[in-house]
Amino acid sequence: MFRKRPSMSADYPFDVLVLGGGPGGYVAAIRAAQLGLSTVIVEKDSSLGGTCLHRGCIPTKALLHYTETLERLAHAADYGLNIGSLESIDMSKMHASKNKVVKKMATGIGGLMKKNEITVKTGHGKLVAERTVEVDGERIQARNVILATGSKPAVLPFLKPDGKRVFTSDEILQLETIPKSMVVLGAGAVGLEFACVYKALGTEVEVVEMADRPLPLEDEDISKELKRVYKKRGIPIHCSVKLEDAKIKKSSVKLTGKDLAKDSKVEFEPEVVLTAVGRLAVVEEIGLELFQLEREGRFLKVNQAYQTRLSWLYAIGDIVPGPQLAHVASAEGIVCAEGIAGHHTHPINYKKIPSATYCRPEVASVGLTEAQARDEGFAVAVGTFPWAALGKASILGETDGMVKIVADEKYGELLGVHIIGPHATDLIAEACVALQCEATVEELFRTVHAHPTLPEGLMEAAHGVFEQPIHLPPQRSKRRAK
Repeated sequence: MFRKRPSMSADYPFDVLVLGGGPGGYVAAIRAAQLGLSTVIVEKDSSLGGTCLHRGCIPTKALLHYTETLERLAHAADYGLNIGSLESIDMSKMHASKNKVVKKMATGIGGLMKKNEITVKTGHGKLVAERTVEVDGERIQARNVILATGSKPAVLPFLKPDGKRVFTSDEILQLETIPKSMVVLGAGAVGLEFACVYKALGTEVEVVEMADRPLPLEDEDISKELKRVYKKRGIPIHCSVKLEDAKIKKSSVKLTGKDLAKDSKVEFEPEVVLTAVGRLAVVEEIGLELFQLEREGRFLKVNQAYQTRLSWLYAIGDIVPGPQLAHVASAEGIVCAEGIAGHHTHPINYKKIPSATYCRPEVASVGLTEAQARDEGFAVAVGTFPWAALGKASILGETDGMVKIVADEKYGELLGVHIIGPHATDLIAEACVALQCEATVEELFRTVHAHPTLPEGLMEAAHGVFEQPIHLPPQRSKRRAK
């Protein structure tokens, strides 16, 4: 247990000032307060939570849940449930339900600030001098400043969002109508999730990706399976396509570009376009020009304690190198606050960060892909298990996808786990714990799993690494290193 330390500020009103109230910033503020540091947090939005709560993780997953329910009801007759036809969709009520969830969680975060005696300042914060942030004319000083300003959607230079025909993930969360057709630019997590939402609502959706496969950071087998399932669901994913121009018309958007694989021109003309081509670190208009901080590309350079070259200035989350994920920002906020408080803390192992994409089927992973493991010199053994062979998946009616385990053949070390299928984003937690505890593949399959459950899929894939699957015919792996 970490002990509280007395406030370190004799000549400053606060020990810690956090600029940004997202999942990195508010978690850093709470951890700092828990450790006895007087803390103030500055947020430009009217309530805390940042992009994740107000324009990202929470509202998008709410829409995914609602539309998944819609898809399940459409197939209710298959289970003998005669509930009648689905005559209409009320987008206003759907948004109201989503907003209710967001408001409830924002209120909860505000309550945590009060309980932890954290001062909250609302307004645009900007560094104006050493250890000094100005918020709408008020100057606030603190011994230490943590920058947690997050990120914003990137846009193509020839395709600016207008909230009518062209949207980013911000604007589309307020769309009250259901478009007839949509092209989603980007087959990353954001693009694929919204493709699922609008396909379920009845929109004809196509996805365009410049890389040669969807979810290009995931294991290649997972990307291949995802593309197959999306095609089956009627959502084509066009890979290796580079868009070059766009013309916004009265009732459509004409997109032109090039198929890089075929060296040919391509055209799309949907009613609306969603751009999901990445996110940019918010490092402008916060006063950084005063201090000439070191950069790593678009990001601020920090050390293992998230300290910039200035001893009093720290940075976490989407503005520093690493995965731009809410759970990463939160973990960094905790480590950063503990370091400021003078505690010995545990650095984050970025090779063990879980990735989660909440499309249907869900995709989640942790650790090395098969290609990465080979590149690092491991003698690789792979075990896979299809959901079609698992009882619980058949009960749920979700049999697309698989679990894939990447292991070191020599010692049985667990190197990576990759899942595409039902509740993948929940199941990956077991793999995270196994990797964190340096479990072997044998320890994973000798752990008794309840039946019938989805986690059995991980156990079965672990059996497969040793070419001894229980609920599959024996099959010699073609992927073992010779």
